[in-house]
Amino acid sequence: MKSSLTAKSKKALFVGLLRGINVSGRNLIPMAELRSLCEDLKWKGVQTYIQSGNLIFATDGAPAEIERQLEQSITKRFGHSVPAIVRAASDWPSYIKTNPMAEACKISAKSVMLVLSKNPPKPDAEQALQERAVNGERVLAAGNALWIHFADGVATSKLSPALLDRLIGSTATARNWNTVLKINELIDSARKEIDQPLVSSGPKSKGSR
Repeated sequence: MKSSLTAKSKKALFVGLLRGINVSGRNLIPMAELRSLCEDLKWKGVQTYIQSGNLIFATDGAPAEIERQLEQSITKRFGHSVPAIVRAASDWPSYIKTNPMAEACKISAKSVMLVLSKNPPKPDAEQALQERAVNGERVLAAGNALWIHFADGVATSKLSPALLDRLIGSTATARNWNTVLKINELIDSARKEIDQPLVSSGPKSKGSR
């Protein structure tokens, strides 16, 4: 992890989540090189957490714009086509507060996943996924996020990334409860280094303008 935010920074904090990197020798991206890439984009206070591609950084712009910039930069430098999901850091605590599977997290934090997508999930995404959950998975929606409890483990689940994307309606990625909490800790640490309120800019709920 690395951080270099100054107290005078005027940029907003964001969380970036990459999908499908450093898995079984595919889409290899060392975290030190990922931080370097983000710093070359003039992003500030860049931090990474574990090898799955979790970023905390400060910059200007809207999440969709930052996603495109990150994806294009990764392709140019590493040659990989890697989806990125970006959220305003100020939105992150709401995921923790609205987690509908808090009890399951107490039993097995690694088996509960927060699923975030580029666009708000389709209205029937929860039901459609639950109908295909044949190995004891439980699916619940909360705001613009979905939560999945893989009671028998992720490895045996038929809820593949491709199926999630199709039923949710846009590219999605998942992080387990432990990672969700760790990202929140890193956000809190980064917030103490800047002297400004964070700007919320997550995806709009259906029907909002």
